Amino acid sequence: MNSQRNSRRNVLFRRYYTYDPPPSKSTGPRRVARRLFWGTVLMGLALGVLGLSWLLTLPDVGLLAHTNPTSTALMDARETQAKEQGRAIGRHWVWVPISRISPHLHHAVVAAEDASFFSHEGFDWEGIRDAALRNLEAGEMKRGGSTITQQLAKNLYLSSERSLLRKAREALIARSLERHLTKKRILELYLNVAEWGKGVYGAEAAARHHFRKPSRDLTADEAAWLAAILPSPRRYDPLRKTTFLTRRHDRIRKWIDRQSAPAASLADK
Repeated sequence: MNSQRNSRRNVLFRRYYTYDPPPSKSTGPRRVARRLFWGTVLMGLALGVLGLSWLLTLPDVGLLAHTNPTSTALMDARETQAKEQGRAIGRHWVWVPISRISPHLHHAVVAAEDASFFSHEGFDWEGIRDAALRNLEAGEMKRGGSTITQQLAKNLYLSSERSLLRKAREALIARSLERHLTKKRILELYLNVAEWGKGVYGAEAAARHHFRKPSRDLTADEAAWLAAILPSPRRYDPLRKTTFLTRRHDRIRKWIDRQSAPAASLADK
């Protein structure tokens, strides 16, 4: 009898001791939470590495303080596009210091492209807001509210694609330009690399191409016509005065005439 009771106790003990309880109801949610956590950490690290490499590949704009560029991204892109289309395109480009560019053109370009150029630090927030509202209404990126500094950044280093990533990179380069260069130098660079027609770059080449004279001899009226074509320099010609171009020219002239000393160079500010 005693042996039978002991065997029953051993069986009951073994059954109780080897019993596996059901898995906790919280194991599933915890596993999902852990996966989400580590997924977020890994994604954050990947984005951090991408952002760091992105910053490290930004151009050294400080070199532009004393060195003129030998080419620009826009010039290279135009020539590549022409070759792909099986046509030749020249490069008419003559670099001149800002002191040899008519003060009328300084005024006209600032009036046409960025009236608050000398007061902002690279960004015209009001212009960006207005452009964003227009883009929302249009349902696509048509206007960027770009300042002269931003346009310089794009012309020198970036493609012409319209994307948020390109705009972000443009903003970083523009901020760096404002930090390392004077306003006078930024305007000098812009006037020398801006596109003013098919294969025509810079104020000197533009003045010679359109008016057969050096840029220092441009009149206020001629400077206003050159500034008027800047939004689409390969589409418009100052010698073919369309309604749009005439209205834009007249607005620029009125802005110049309102200045207290229109003959003085804006670059001296």
